[in-house]
Amino acid sequence: MTTDTPPDRLAADPRSKFHDAAAFDRGIGIRFNGEEKHNVEEYCVSEGWVRLPVGRSLDRRGNAMTMKFNGTVEPYFLDIQADTETDAE
Repeated sequence: MTTDTPPDRLAADPRSKFHDAAAFDRGIGIRFNGEEKHNVEEYCVSEGWVRLPVGRSLDRRGNAMTMKFNGTVEPYFLDIQADTETDAE
């Protein structure tokens, strides 16, 4: 079943229980505090936070070190946005 609403919480790491490959196949866009973000590692809409990589540091597993930032999180599917832009023209 496909829905037009992105998941409340989503993680880019495939080992996470919040990873959803089907959502990533559709393409996810994130607007955080009104600004487009392209480097979000994980987000949660209901709790109002995103995890963003900080610098070039890596953890012991080779993943980017991240920090949690609080604010307004607005996820959207890229394929739906492309459809609305096409309709507007």
